[in-house]
Amino acid sequence: MSKPKHPRTLAETEAQAITRNIRVSPRKLNLVAGLIRNKPASQAVATLTFSKRRIAQEVKKTLESAIANAENNHQLDVDQLVVKTAEVGKSIVMRRFHARGRGRSARVEKFFSHLKIVVAERAPQPEAASPEQKAA
Repeated sequence: MSKPKHPRTLAETEAQAITRNIRVSPRKLNLVAGLIRNKPASQAVATLTFSKRRIAQEVKKTLESAIANAENNHQLDVDQLVVKTAEVGKSIVMRRFHARGRGRSARVEKFFSHLKIVVAERAPQPEAASPEQKAA
């Protein structure tokens, strides 16, 4: 007896990669994820490579994993891939305390995030007819 096979939630032209428990707040991670949404995969990798934000390298690793999944597991064309979604979610919150004056304490919250990147293969766009061909 085994569990029934889980149906595929993505379309046949999509692949995904998920990274859990990234040590950055969801708000900051969403700023970096916004840089790559709806961009071609190659352009998104280039954007993350030259980003100054610390977490951009972790997002780049997740994006490259999604691209590798598309190529190796789903036989999609890497040159036609587009970042369809880049979802950011909340994870755990580590709570620490910070000593304050007069014997008091303050709570310090260290947020963690989840990241899910879905890449999709766009249909090859037909070549636009040149003006010379239209005139003929």
